[in-house]
Amino acid sequence: MTPTPRRGALALALAFGLGACSTATPTTQASPGAADQTIKVGFITKFPVDFYDTMVDAVKTWNRDHPDVEVIFGQGKSGTDDEGETAQIESMLSQGVKAIAITPTSPNLQNVLQKAVDAGVKVVLIDNDIPGWTGKSSVVATDNLAGGKLAGQWLAEHVKPGGSVAVLQGRLGNPSLDDRVTGMLSTLGSGVKVVAKPATDCDQTKGLNATQDILAAHPDVSAVYGACGPPILGALQAIKSAGKKPGDLVVVGFDASPGELTAIAAGDAAASVAQFPGKMGSIGIETAVAAARGQAVAPMVDTGTAMVTKENVAQFE
Repeated sequence: MTPTPRRGALALALAFGLGACSTATPTTQASPGAADQTIKVGFITKFPVDFYDTMVDAVKTWNRDHPDVEVIFGQGKSGTDDEGETAQIESMLSQGVKAIAITPTSPNLQNVLQKAVDAGVKVVLIDNDIPGWTGKSSVVATDNLAGGKLAGQWLAEHVKPGGSVAVLQGRLGNPSLDDRVTGMLSTLGSGVKVVAKPATDCDQTKGLNATQDILAAHPDVSAVYGACGPPILGALQAIKSAGKKPGDLVVVGFDASPGELTAIAAGDAAASVAQFPGKMGSIGIETAVAAARGQAVAPMVDTGTAMVTKENVAQFE
């Protein structure tokens, strides 16, 4: 997937979210002077798109203020690139990192991450959890189930009773993406019928193709909900190509990516659940460093969500 042009929208969203979301500050339990020792840590993101670029930029900003930390960056090629992230983890282990902060592509990374933990390396998961894996020191992420519930409540209020919704899922089996769908469905209510739930792997072209199929099979569908940003951009392409006007369908996404924000401001999309990737990055790397230095860290840090609509989109642009 080709990354969208870099913008400051999510960085401003970070600023908006800092006042609304509480965070847990690591409690120092290390020996005196430990925090002054130079330490090497790894930071791995899934693939190059605005969401992860914002996260990386936040870590670089944090790192400029912490010269006693050397951050090694790595990145996969797609949201499903388990092999790429595995290679990045192996490379960082060979370079002697003391901690790895990572946005894992899937639970398939558990074995290689456990290898890191067994070697004495602390692991902090960012954006996505690996449920059931006890080797992690902390998870710094959006409460995706809560974000999904927020979207479901909003849809229930804006889709007429008896209406229908198509759900563009992300990558099936990814806990965070699945939670966004589960949460939405739990609060959608019985007045709205779900007519389709195709997987898109968070890919824009797959979102386009899936929506074309949905509109062919269900031309009167009332709404489209996406578990991640890129498929929603594809959905908007399909809706426009089908000759439908803005407002004919209620389109709700998850990520509040720059493309989604533009569509919301223009009236083409109705809403999106915003996350705060900059906050995930800076808190994630701080937590990883703290864990590596023997400090106590919170097992879970919720970085918050917010519903973006035309009424408040200017706060995020």
